Amino acid sequence: MTLIRLQDGYAVNVEVSGDGPALVLLHGFTGSARSWGEFGVLLAERFTVVALDLAGHGQTGSPADLHRYTMAQCVDDTVAAVRLAGFESAHWLGYSMGGRTALHVAATHPETVRSLSLIGASPGLDCVEDRVARRSADELLAARIEREGVEAFVDYWENIPLFATQRGLPEATRARIREGRLRNTTTGLAYSLRGMGTGAQEPLHSHLATLTMPALIMAGELDHKFAEIGREMAAVMPDARFQAITGAGHAAQAEHPAECAALVTRFITSLEPTGEN
Repeated sequence: MTLIRLQDGYAVNVEVSGDGPALVLLHGFTGSARSWGEFGVLLAERFTVVALDLAGHGQTGSPADLHRYTMAQCVDDTVAAVRLAGFESAHWLGYSMGGRTALHVAATHPETVRSLSLIGASPGLDCVEDRVARRSADELLAARIEREGVEAFVDYWENIPLFATQRGLPEATRARIREGRLRNTTTGLAYSLRGMGTGAQEPLHSHLATLTMPALIMAGELDHKFAEIGREMAAVMPDARFQAITGAGHAAQAEHPAECAALVTRFITSLEPTGEN
């Protein structure tokens, strides 16, 4: 664990492992820098993995300050922390919420992004009415977290339809994922939903055609909604391709870690033929 303090005293946790070209990992909602499991271990065999805890998660700060959790502020903090960790540019990979964050990094700080890998990600919601409805739903969920606490919320979260395919994971894997979720705080999770939820963020649909860096977009084939979104993004982005992960749901990297790691490794090494960092 390395807490990188930004100018205003806010600290972002960055965990670095492995060797090779730099690869930043951004986790999903309720995750952390330590939630990548076998997928992260395999990537660290070929890359310098720079895994962060996003705002309100893991060991990164969880202040009761909504501005800290806005997507724009989180992106600026994340880029600043990566640079202070010694990486001016890197390959970036994000899962779900982390994928939305990585897309925003690519849109607002393209000079830092050598390539983009996404798993179960979206550019947000293009329809104003959909964003309003999603913000209302996320506010109800945030209030529930504050009212009932993290453990009760995790009990609920683990059983939503989005994660149904994870019930087939080995018990040890499910226990590890749950343990990581339980390390989060009530304030951090509630404010994360309010500040950088899908309804709160600026939609990026109009920016996709300007993202010229190489991109690998992945989604589990059983995650029908995000697989369709992934195909749509790949069709618009200039240098992107879509890959469905057979038999996987939303968290494809947890359900099929070796396959996902192999795809990412082949993609990035094809861009780094000399293996230089």
